[in-house]
Amino acid sequence: MNIDLTGKTALVTGASRGIGEAIARRLGETGAHVLCAARSVERVNQIAGEIGNATGVELDISAPDVRERVGALLKERPIDILVNNAGITDDDLFIRMKPDAWTNVLRTNLDSAFHITQEVTKKMIRARWGRIINISSIVGLMGNPGQVNYAASKAAIIGFTKALALEIGSRNVTVNAVAPGYIQTAMTDALGDDAREKLTERIALKRLGTTDDIAYSVVFLASEQASYITGTVLNVSGGLYT
Repeated sequence: MNIDLTGKTALVTGASRGIGEAIARRLGETGAHVLCAARSVERVNQIAGEIGNATGVELDISAPDVRERVGALLKERPIDILVNNAGITDDDLFIRMKPDAWTNVLRTNLDSAFHITQEVTKKMIRARWGRIINISSIVGLMGNPGQVNYAASKAAIIGFTKALALEIGSRNVTVNAVAPGYIQTAMTDALGDDAREKLTERIALKRLGTTDDIAYSVVFLASEQASYITGTVLNVSGGLYT
């Protein structure tokens, strides 16, 4: 299946590493111009340079002026594809979780998606074409001890996705979510062999996912081939959750 997104512009948040970087690179391969956004402007500038048809954007999604920053981007060029990927964790057992840990995770993972998406959606509706892809997590579907705040934010992203899809589907704007399972990143690389083995034992495919496993799912949802898919949560977990 040849996916061609030439002429489209994609904004990917959290594009400086991991899943976000992979998404930016794979979207770039389709011909889309990619706005690689993250707090680390040096890193996203480097990634954008390697992609070629891309621009590095300094963007702190939790900052009070995130709406204004996105609005400034929209004045320069329309955003056809939005990937809300950036997020944080601040894990602890619920009984010990500090209020700030709850508030910061919800503000960063959920509130930012509201602010950014509302700015971008206005022009998508007028253009009568758009793709909004929210990166949730398998934890938002099945929960995880020590991550009550993170699981709540990712479950809320799923509800946000489904409700918004119903509101703007008639304008030819699709809204979907991808729920990654355990993905091989710097964080999982730092785990010991025993911990990684215990993780993989729970996965039907008996391996951790790769960042490209998630990126290719996003590319598909951004394509014309996925034009009849909206309000869907794509579970990319290797059978960890079925």
